[in-house]
Amino acid sequence: MEYLLRIWKTAEVRNSLFFVFVMLVIFRVTAHIPVPGVDPLALTSLFQGNQFFGLLNIFSGGTLDNFSLIAMGVAPYITSSIIFQLLAMIIPALEEMQKEEQGRQKINQWTRMLTVPLSFLQGYGLILLLQQQGKAQIFLDASPLTIALALLSMTAGTIFLMWMGELISEKNIGNGISIIIFSGIIAGLPTFLGQALSIYDRSQLVTAVLFAGVVLLTIVAIVLINEAQRNIPVQYARQVRGSRLGGAGASSTLPLRLNMGGVIPIVFAISIILFPQMLAQFFLNARTDFLREAAQWVLQTLQNQTVYGVLDFFLVFFFTYFYTAVIFHPDRVAENLQKQGGFIPGIRPGQQTAEYLGWVTNRLLFAGALFLSLIAVLPLLVQQLTGNANIVVGGTSVLIVVSVITDCIKQIQAQLTMRQYDA
Repeated sequence: MEYLLRIWKTAEVRNSLFFVFVMLVIFRVTAHIPVPGVDPLALTSLFQGNQFFGLLNIFSGGTLDNFSLIAMGVAPYITSSIIFQLLAMIIPALEEMQKEEQGRQKINQWTRMLTVPLSFLQGYGLILLLQQQGKAQIFLDASPLTIALALLSMTAGTIFLMWMGELISEKNIGNGISIIIFSGIIAGLPTFLGQALSIYDRSQLVTAVLFAGVVLLTIVAIVLINEAQRNIPVQYARQVRGSRLGGAGASSTLPLRLNMGGVIPIVFAISIILFPQMLAQFFLNARTDFLREAAQWVLQTLQNQTVYGVLDFFLVFFFTYFYTAVIFHPDRVAENLQKQGGFIPGIRPGQQTAEYLGWVTNRLLFAGALFLSLIAVLPLLVQQLTGNANIVVGGTSVLIVVSVITDCIKQIQAQLTMRQYDA
C-alpha cells in the first residue's frame, strides 16, 4: 500500500502510468474495429480449435480473431528490427553506426521505413492464408478494391501500433512493444482459460487441479530465472590526486543476468516461424511446379507438431545467444572498467577481462537459453500429456506476462528512487 501511495504522490510517475493506461485503452478499442468488408461469422468458425491461428492471434496481441485494423500487431516492425540487427552483424558500417546515438536514430528511421512494405507483404500473405484455410470467404466481397482497402487499413494499423509503442517506451515505464503484446494476452485471458478448462468436468477435477499447479510452478520458475544473476566482483583502485593517493579503493559488483534477452528471443523465433508460412501462401497457385510444390512442402512441414516444436526449440536457443551478442559486448564492458580504474580480482584488465566476461556469459546463456526453449515448447508437451488441444501458447504467454510485469516494476522503482534522491 505504501508503494502505491509513493507512486500516486510522484506526479511524473503517476502521469506516465496514466498515459500508458490511456494508450492501452485506445489499443483495445482499435482492436475491435474490423477491417472493412470482413465477414465475422467466417472468422469465428476459422479460429475455433485452430492452433496455428491461435498462435497468430497471441502474437498480434489478441487482435486477429476479429480481423481488426491492427490484426498484424507489431509483427512487421519486429521483422524489420531483426533484419537490421542481422545486417549490423555482417556490415561493419552499420555496426559502427550502432555505437553512436545519431547512428542508432538513423537505423531506427530505416527500420520504420522498412516496416511499411513488410506490412503490405505480410498483410497480403495473411489474407491469402485465411482465405485458403477457411471454409468460407472471410470477405463479404473479395474484389481487388476490397483487398487493397484491407491492406491499406492493416498497414496503417501496424504503423499506428509502432508509433504507440514508441510513445509508451518514452515514458520509461517499460518496453512499449512488449506492453502492447502483454495487453492483448491479458485481454484474452478469460477466453483462454475457458477454452483450456472446457474439457474438464467434475470427474476430472484432479486433472484440472494438476493443470493449475503446473501453471503456478511455471510462473514461479519464470520469476526465478528472470531474476537470477551472477554478480562479478569489481575492485576500483584509489585515485591519484597530484602526488598523493586520494581515498580508499571501492568495491562493487557487475551483475550478469541469467536471462539477458528476456522475452525477445521467443518473439523473434515466433516471427521467423510465421513469416515463411505467410510467404508460402503467395506461391501455392504458382504456374511453376517447383515453386508450388515448395510452398506446399513448407506449409505441410511447419504444420507438423514435431517439426514445429523442434524448430521452435532451436530458434529460441539461437536467438538467446544472438540477442545477447547484440546488447552485451564484453570488450566494451572491459574497456569501460579499465577507463574507470576498475578490475576483476585475479583477472588482468583489458583483453583478459573481456575473455573472462565472455566465458562467464556463455555459461549463463546456456542455462538461460535452455530454459527459454523449454518454455517455448511447453504447450506442445502439455498437449501430448493432457490431450487438450485448446492450450495454444500457454508457456509463451506466461513468460511474456511475467517478464513485462517485472520489467515495469523495476523501471517504476528506478523512477521513484531517482526522484527520491533528487528530493
